[in-house]
Amino acid sequence: MVRRPVVAGQFYAYDPRELEKQIESCFLSPNGPGVLPVSKRKGICIGIIAPHAGYVFSGPCAAWAYKELAESRLPDIFFVLGTDHVGRGVTSTTLEDWETPLGIVKVDRAMAEQLIECSRLRADAHLHAMEHSIEVQLPFLQFITRDKERLRIIPISVSRDIDLKAFALDIKDVLIAANKTAAFIASSDFTHYGRSYGFVPFTSDVAKRMYELDRKALGFIKRLDPEGFLSYVAETGATICGARPIALLMYLVKAKRVKLLQYYTSADIIGDYNNAVGYAAISFE
Repeated sequence: MVRRPVVAGQFYAYDPRELEKQIESCFLSPNGPGVLPVSKRKGICIGIIAPHAGYVFSGPCAAWAYKELAESRLPDIFFVLGTDHVGRGVTSTTLEDWETPLGIVKVDRAMAEQLIECSRLRADAHLHAMEHSIEVQLPFLQFITRDKERLRIIPISVSRDIDLKAFALDIKDVLIAANKTAAFIASSDFTHYGRSYGFVPFTSDVAKRMYELDRKALGFIKRLDPEGFLSYVAETGATICGARPIALLMYLVKAKRVKLLQYYTSADIIGDYNNAVGYAAISFE
């Protein structure tokens, strides 16, 4: 069985050629890095945070993060850490391969099964059927991977039911046992402001205060402080949809350098702060 795309034609182009051009335009956009990734893989990027909105809005931001991955050594496996928008409350993976307009992305079933055996992770294809946060990352991942036959992922929807610190140790143990290298992709948008999102903590100086709300959250990430980050989200009510995937990534990586590559909001694209979403691209080296 294969997990079929559910937001192709909505969040990103359905036609493969159009999708390739769309991703290229994200890299070349004024809000993107402005250039396509170079072909040489010399760096070491062990993780990124990338947004998962429609490519028209967040694609250029995501391109910053994927340029870092594209120019770094290809790991054996990518853990794609999505959020639980549907609210099932279950941290899960699926053993199905994933289809996008650019082809099939294969799941490392053996490693996923080992992780299921030694942790509270569940396999449930139904929980992934309509969740877009992982799907939206995959065309970018395919675009930057020349040897697509080597591309392997473990997709994980991270929810409220799991101890993130313990789960990170389980993932590390499985990687050590398999003698494989990994990079981690946390899929998350940042603050969702406005009545459409049920979050209106302020009504004046919206642009400035929204930036400030996310700036403080980003500070915890740059300091690799998952506990402080989650406490900040809880205290402020900041609507960062992938807060738990982000925290899990921080528990997983031992980064010497954390770089904020780009940040802007959807309002910077369309000029409307009545309802706006923040997007950030961050790399971990």
